[in-house]
Amino acid sequence: MGDARTEQSLPVSVLQLMAAACAVSVRVPPTRKAPVSAPLTRSTVLLTDYQAVRDETERLAAPLSPEDQQVQSMPDVSPTKWHRAHITWFFETFLLRPSLPGYVAFNENFQFLYNSYYEAVGDRHARHERGLISRPSASEIGEYRRHVDRAMARLIDEVASEDPAVEELVLLGLHHEQQHQELLLMDIKHVLSMNPTRPAYHEIEESTADAVEPVAWHEYEAGLIEIGHDDDSFAFDNEGPRHRTYVAPFRIADRLVTNGDWLDFMADDGYHCAEHWLSAGWATVNEHGWESPMYWEPTERGWYTHTLHGFVPVDRNEPVCHVSYFEADAYARWAGARLPTEAEWEHVASQLQGASSSDVTGNFAHTGRFHPSPAGPASSAIRQMFGDVWQWTSSAYSAYPGFAPAPGAVGEYNGKFMVNQYVLRGGCCATPVAHTRTTYRNFFPTHTRWMFSGLRLAADLPKEATS
Repeated sequence: MGDARTEQSLPVSVLQLMAAACAVSVRVPPTRKAPVSAPLTRSTVLLTDYQAVRDETERLAAPLSPEDQQVQSMPDVSPTKWHRAHITWFFETFLLRPSLPGYVAFNENFQFLYNSYYEAVGDRHARHERGLISRPSASEIGEYRRHVDRAMARLIDEVASEDPAVEELVLLGLHHEQQHQELLLMDIKHVLSMNPTRPAYHEIEESTADAVEPVAWHEYEAGLIEIGHDDDSFAFDNEGPRHRTYVAPFRIADRLVTNGDWLDFMADDGYHCAEHWLSAGWATVNEHGWESPMYWEPTERGWYTHTLHGFVPVDRNEPVCHVSYFEADAYARWAGARLPTEAEWEHVASQLQGASSSDVTGNFAHTGRFHPSPAGPASSAIRQMFGDVWQWTSSAYSAYPGFAPAPGAVGEYNGKFMVNQYVLRGGCCATPVAHTRTTYRNFFPTHTRWMFSGLRLAADLPKEATS
């Protein structure tokens, strides 16, 4: 059992500031219905949603052994055990310590071990050394989670129902946990890829889709458009304020770039032609010796790739995945096109049926595949706008006009990362479906590719083409 000591509460101002970053209304994964006899109070619904999200994390970790959960295969990867503990630390640190009277911390050492990047909270263990922490064990982290869950049930029932700021912060914590569910899958994929016996995380049925048709293009007129979040549903602070921006006439591909498309790029010596690459990208390719997307390997039987369901042949019809911004940009140049801006992407996505609400559809984590799927039959509609792979845009990750990080810990959630990164849109096959929306802005540095990242093409149109 953990070391129970007297709590050291955070200032109440930290709680208030963090709650200011999110809205009361939230949509989390579909959950079991409460018994008919139970009144559907706000606290009942919130507790049901809380437990559903927490249970999903444990379900994702269930196929992994304690040894699997310990490994940190590179500095960007965190051990599964760390993910399970950190999101528990979040609830303990920002909710239970300051807001639940009489709460006793599970283990005071965890305050240091499982802080990620919150300078306002205090010191933390080095990120690149998370895999060196063999104790506490994976089973003790399970005890920690249960300890916090019991206390959170009390807090939701006794405090959150009476304090909107606490309720809002619970919702922020749930979305934070959903982010780590995707990270857990990204990270364990890399961990298992380092094992020469090529173990699988799970099994899936083989894809039987027909060959993907050539790209078709959809054209859009120039004009002032509005992007960004502006309603009462949940959103992170970097998704707003909603604002107007100008887009020139453009066209956008009706589907994602496929493995087959990428193989054509490789066959045309795309990784060895400097003319396609940004200077920093060309230096990165040569430094790391890249010849293909991450996880691809040449064999006597052709190209194979490591997936969460094993080492399998590269399927020409599936969206290409695990490419960096540098690679995506080089491919687009080779193809005589470019990457869309995030304003163009959101303008297109917002016009799709259902995109005005949170009811987006696509190949997300709820399908259980955790792997990109081929596009469906061609139609008049744009396909694969959501799910499958995060789509690189040509937009640098920066603040929207009027954005100002909140003071204190909440300002560290997104604002301090707005430099040297590019925006990706649309979610992926490992993203919880209820965590995705048209305005969601993901971001990564230009050289990274262990996330489920891909691309779709865009191109400029002459002004007279839409006049």
